[in-house]
Amino acid sequence: MKRLFTTRKRTVRVIVGTITLLLATLYIGFPAVMAVGAILPTRANAGDPPAEFTEVTLTTRDDVHLAAWYAEPSNGGVIILLHGAGSGRQNVRDHATMLHHHGFGVLALNLRGHGDSDGQTNRLGWNGTLDVGAAVDFLTARDEVERIGGLGLSMGGEVLLGAASEYPMIQAIVAEGATYRSVSEYISLPSNRPFHRNMTHHIFSFMVRTVSGDTPPGTTIMDSLVATTDTAFLFIAAGNEDEEIVYNELFQTAVHDRGELWTIPNIGHIQGLARERAEYEQRIIAFFTSSIDTE
Repeated sequence: MKRLFTTRKRTVRVIVGTITLLLATLYIGFPAVMAVGAILPTRANAGDPPAEFTEVTLTTRDDVHLAAWYAEPSNGGVIILLHGAGSGRQNVRDHATMLHHHGFGVLALNLRGHGDSDGQTNRLGWNGTLDVGAAVDFLTARDEVERIGGLGLSMGGEVLLGAASEYPMIQAIVAEGATYRSVSEYISLPSNRPFHRNMTHHIFSFMVRTVSGDTPPGTTIMDSLVATTDTAFLFIAAGNEDEEIVYNELFQTAVHDRGELWTIPNIGHIQGLARERAEYEQRIIAFFTSSIDTE
């Protein structure tokens, strides 16, 4: 009997230990690994600029130097073009040439810590508003620039939306694949507010702050959208990404008749131009042409 009791006690300990290890891995280990991944430098070479583009360097208000490609407009309108997390301006080359083909100037930059831009990498885009500010400062100082728009993919879209209220001179913004950057933005969806749904995100955010020294944006995307008064928005969501659709429905509701939502059927995250080039090009150009008054 004593041996049986000892065996059962040992079995219970093993089960409890296994469960504890699994929970620790799920709620602490996994967020820790993800946090390290969020700040790993991404130093891919952008290669030569597209035809008619030149290399320029921007300086942020916190003295970070950003590498960029710039092409002047023939219609007075310039689009700030932002890539997604872990990529760079080389990944938006097709977007840049498409926009410039239709007369728009383009400023395609590497966000801080990406490619050959200086600064701490943060794949959540927490310091992106400062980078947008550098782009706006660069453009407003140029005589050929009359109007400014923005196009961002994934993290780049989130950065533009988060900066929209601070930089109203960006008259129109296209955000493809935007969702959230922080816990505050994650719980903007009612379904994500229960603690069991967001606990991992709290731990992940804490660990990113600890290892990077960065802090989440003080203004959430929703707060930024609500605070805008004249900015026009085109939100693009992938039809195969349910969460992406829900967030963009929420964004569109926040800006009412100043925002349009286009959900592209049967595509994955930020595959709009690659999968639906003709309609994508038509919609983007029509949106910017009307919204930043280039005619």
